Amino acid sequence: MHGGALAGWLLMALCTVSGAYCLLRTRTGTPQERRTARGEALMGFGMAAMAVPAAVLTPPEGAWAVYGVVFGAAALRALWSARHGSHHLHHLVGSLAMVYMAVTMAPGAAGAGGHAGHGAAAGGAGGVPLLTGVLLVYYALYVLRSAGHLIPAGTGVASFAGGSAEGGVRGGGDGVVGSATGGGTELTMACRLTMGIAMFAMLLTL
Repeated sequence: MHGGALAGWLLMALCTVSGAYCLLRTRTGTPQERRTARGEALMGFGMAAMAVPAAVLTPPEGAWAVYGVVFGAAALRALWSARHGSHHLHHLVGSLAMVYMAVTMAPGAAGAGGHAGHGAAAGGAGGVPLLTGVLLVYYALYVLRSAGHLIPAGTGVASFAGGSAEGGVRGGGDGVVGSATGGGTELTMACRLTMGIAMFAMLLTL
């Protein structure tokens, strides 16, 4: 990562904690809430593994193919589940972003930026600049909206970033537009916000 190994370790720690919290959420709630939590736990742990500094652990060549298959399947599942709620579209975007980063970082990819933990060492940006830019804009908006849901109602920042905190709790903060299903506590929203920030940071390393 451009910020060095320290930034990679920080991202790994944040994503691991977020994934662990989501894993705990799979033990309670409705079946739909548990499915959502499992998807978020997969995303958190996958991002944590991708953020490990390569100076410490260089993934085998086949690891990127595994990332692509796992998150490709997660994207298909999110697309299928989107019939029942628009919040699954955010999971679809996240899974596709993981596939995109895995393809970009795979050895032999044109302009590959390398492992997320040492993008600077690889020298040069990878990926498709336009697509990377679109994903960065999406996650920037997602982070702003999610942060607005955590800010007390009545403040100018909350209104600008996406409405009142009360509306955010009801919606669960799961997506730039629309509401989420279940898990709408402030801690859950903070967890999703953390993963959104981590995804934005990882996209910057491409």
